[in-house]
Amino acid sequence: MAGFVLSSPSFADGGAIPMRQSCDGADLSPALTWQGAPQGTVSFALIVDDPDARGFIHWVIFDIPGGSGGSLPEGVKPANTLPQGRNDFGQTGYGGPCPPSGTHHYRFTLLALSSRLGLSGTPSAAQVRTALTTKILGQTTLTATYTRQK
Repeated sequence: MAGFVLSSPSFADGGAIPMRQSCDGADLSPALTWQGAPQGTVSFALIVDDPDARGFIHWVIFDIPGGSGGSLPEGVKPANTLPQGRNDFGQTGYGGPCPPSGTHHYRFTLLALSSRLGLSGTPSAAQVRTALTTKILGQTTLTATYTRQK
């Protein structure tokens, strides 16, 4: 068993995020797939941040139904049935890479949880992190880069 692994058909781990999934393109969330979640996983939470911009939050989505594997399609919208939090652009849902200069790294961290978070509204990443601290069964991270097309 390879363990808990997150991947995307759009880019390889350590690879470049396509322009269509950034502020320079259509700003669509990438398709994601995972497998090997720990036994007892009831739900998942995903937090996407930019460590090169002091942890700037690009996406918070939670209460994704559990199981050992799963996926999210490309272009998940805020009106989707899955609850989403506020990103640091001040919006609900996905906000793609948009670094002011240079190449930035983006961490897609998927957390396997022992229960749903059950948060209401559009919580911040900090509120989601606080709610999940005692529920984490495992986590996996997919990292990618993006350089602005000016």
